[in-house]
This record gives sequence, C-alpha cells and structure tokens, in this order.
Amino acid sequence: MANPPKRNIIETVKQYGNRLSRFIRGQVKSDEDAEDILQDVWYQLSKVVDLDGIESISGWLFQVARNRITDTYRKKKEDPLSDLMIEDEEGDVSFREILLADAQTPEDQFFKDIFWDELMRALDELPENQRSVFVQNELEDRTLQEIADDTGENLKTIISRKRYAVQHLRKRLQSLYNELDNL
Repeated sequence: MANPPKRNIIETVKQYGNRLSRFIRGQVKSDEDAEDILQDVWYQLSKVVDLDGIESISGWLFQVARNRITDTYRKKKEDPLSDLMIEDEEGDVSFREILLADAQTPEDQFFKDIFWDELMRALDELPENQRSVFVQNELEDRTLQEIADDTGENLKTIISRKRYAVQHLRKRLQSLYNELDNL
C-alpha cells in the first residue's frame, strides 16, 4: 500500500486560507486584527515540525484561530502615552521609567524603539545646555543640584533648562502619540 502524501504548509495555506480568513473576519472588529490573527495562525503552523502528526489539520487551524481571537479580546487596550508619563510635584515628566522598562511583548518593544528614536530626534533639536541637563538628569540619574554644582550654574538656571527641555519633548512626543493613535 502506498504512503499517504505528506502535508506541507503551502498546500495547507492554499486549501484552508480563504475559509480561515472568512471565519476570522467574522469574529473580530477590524480587518487589521483579522490579518494579524491569520498571520499568527500561519506562524504557529510553521513551527509545527510534523504536519502529518496533526490528525485534523482544519480542526487544528480553526482551534488556533479561536484561541488567538480570544486572546485579542482579552488583551488590554494600550495606555495612551500621556497616561504613561509620570509628573512630579513640579510638573516634570519622568521619562526614565518608560525608557528603561523591560519590554514584555513585541508591541512593547516596538513602542519602546519608536519612543527612543523620537526622543533622540527631539533631543537633537534642543540647545546643547538644555539637552545636557535633560540627559544627565533623566538618563544618567543625576540630581539637578549635582548638575548645578558640576557646571557652576545657578540651580534655578538648571531647573529652567530642564523645564524647557521637558516642554519641548512633551510636545514632540505628544505629536508622536497622536500619529500612532491615528494608525
């Protein structure tokens, strides 16, 4: 008796792709979510070492899709950037916690990478004295008093430079958030 033909991913995608796509689109709110879930199903399939070991490939595919749909609904709506900003009693924003936090998901890493890129661009737009104060205080964790002592500048001058830097960065990063929110 001849061996049954071996399954492969390309044939499986051709055979089940349209049905699976229609099923997913009927279960989620947006086409983007449907595409993401479908891609995730195909990715999960690509990780299977022995496709012939799956007794019912259609059952497996639809179960993975249902699980991903459920995960999508459970996923918390991401917090807006303004909610992540932590202001102290002087109204200064602490970017340190955002920038140095560990990314828990690929989306977190993506957001963090965009944030870093935009922060560096925005910092490049600042005058050197404002940029220096911000970097030393927020990224190098130096106090404003230490910066004032090292530079010989008045503490109020250092505070003012930091405030101008934060205002500029807040405006730039808010515009980034608005762009991301419109995607």
